[in-house]
Amino acid sequence: MYDYVLFDLDGTVTDSFEGVTNCVSFALESFGIHIADKTELSCFIGPPLFEQFKSFAKFNDTEAGKAVKKYRERYSVTGWKECKLAEGTEELLQNLKKRGKTVALATCKPEKYAKMILDYFNISEYFDFIGGAELDTKGRTDKYDVIEYVISNLKISEMNRSKTVMVGDTLYDIDGANAAGIASIGVLFGYGTKEELKAHGADYIVKSMKEIINII
Repeated sequence: MYDYVLFDLDGTVTDSFEGVTNCVSFALESFGIHIADKTELSCFIGPPLFEQFKSFAKFNDTEAGKAVKKYRERYSVTGWKECKLAEGTEELLQNLKKRGKTVALATCKPEKYAKMILDYFNISEYFDFIGGAELDTKGRTDKYDVIEYVISNLKISEMNRSKTVMVGDTLYDIDGANAAGIASIGVLFGYGTKEELKAHGADYIVKSMKEIINII
């Protein structure tokens, strides 16, 4: 049904709760903000960091920029490794490649770190293209922009957008897919809710990686 499959990273291919929340906490602590319950920081998994720091901590642009730099100070050393593969990920990727599907990553995480993580788990070989955000907060950071960047690099024609699907766990993935005119699969093992995914128009909602095979 779909020839091109785009995957989100955090909350979809990987469970990155530990790494993301530890680094957000580290950044907030530098401003004297202490968050005792790390689950409050799960909202940082998915959206662009710059915007989320502004929303969560009510930072202005300058403060948010400093927070992102502080976040990456820890993330670049240890945070990026504080994650694990979602159950069934490698099996799904192997299946898709055996069936001749074109597989890509479309993440709001900086591309540099996305590539490091896929290499760390030895799954880069399954991806035809790895697309992520730019390190510059004024560059490519929005999900729609990342999806369009991936579509462009894969040379997917306008006609073949109907054969393209985005797999992700949050409303940002669904909104990005809708804006790009492609289908979407919302996964419930990440950090979005069924209600959010439905409300934002996910074409499919699944509970496991195995269910994706039946759709694609």
